[in-house]
Amino acid sequence: MRILTHPNPALKQLAAAVDAYADGELQRLVAEMTKRMREAPGIGLAAPQLGVLKRVIIWELDDGLNTLCNPRLVEASEETETDEEGCLSVPRISVPIVRPVRVVCEGELIGGETVRIEADDLLARILQHEVDHCDGIIILDRAAPEERLAAIRRYMTGEQD
Repeated sequence: MRILTHPNPALKQLAAAVDAYADGELQRLVAEMTKRMREAPGIGLAAPQLGVLKRVIIWELDDGLNTLCNPRLVEASEETETDEEGCLSVPRISVPIVRPVRVVCEGELIGGETVRIEADDLLARILQHEVDHCDGIIILDRAAPEERLAAIRRYMTGEQD
């Protein structure tokens, strides 16, 4: 498996929910996702970025590797912040993206345990970014029109940020 890059059509598709309790392939999928994310290197990855249309995300911060199945954002702060975001599926490019600074994300751990994550700052941004991938949305879709055009131009010509 490899990380798919824009404009691969799989990146625009909606991922399907998984059975976090009974899907015996999830451990193998998460191991492959972890390997690819670390090789890239990155701090988050969604299964659709590997062409696997399942709602599974991973991220790695100071508290180690985390996995969430069927993630869904259930709350978001009105307060937003604009920050540069990169993406392993749009390599070498970053664009300013406006996102809520705090979110609540619910989902399941492998094995089926339901979890609720209250996140702010970088973790909130990562969760929103990876849930976007499960919904067929990439950072270019979130960028302001002029930023999107400039980023696509840089990406297509191989310029680096």
